[in-house]
Amino acid sequence: APARRSRAPESSPDQPTGARHGLFGAGSAVAGLAAARGSAGPGSVAFVPRKITSDEGRAALHGVDAAAEASIAPSRADLGMAVRYLLQLLAERAPGNTLEVRVPPFGAVQCVPGPRHTRGTPPNVVEMDAATWLALARGTETWDDVVAAGRVQASGTRADLAGLVPLRP
Repeated sequence: APARRSRAPESSPDQPTGARHGLFGAGSAVAGLAAARGSAGPGSVAFVPRKITSDEGRAALHGVDAAAEASIAPSRADLGMAVRYLLQLLAERAPGNTLEVRVPPFGAVQCVPGPRHTRGTPPNVVEMDAATWLALARGTETWDDVVAAGRVQASGTRADLAGLVPLRP
């Protein structure tokens, strides 16, 4: 029988397949999965997002602003990064797990100190579209105005962002 050729993997077998084959850059969120994988249990992969730097976040916000000035839609990459950056700032301002703020399809964070939920849908949820979140987080609209206009879905006794926004990126 012909001898089998064996080739050593480019990296650890604990890394996701794409990382072993160079499909993800060293700075990508997926590149950090190998470390989280051990704590997620055998055979499962936990997603550990990397922190968005201030420079990256501000560049994405600038891209969104430039698109608005040109009366065109922002790129999905800029819009997504800007939304996630502002969600990250919210979570840093009010760390906790009592309230979940969702901006589909771009991101969600848990924030606000207090009682923690552990399973299922959290009892306190705020959800809105990306344009509403950007306006609210940047202070071009107020919490009361977006709630009154029906642009936010809020449920739960602690589903209120009035004292947390605007954020100062």
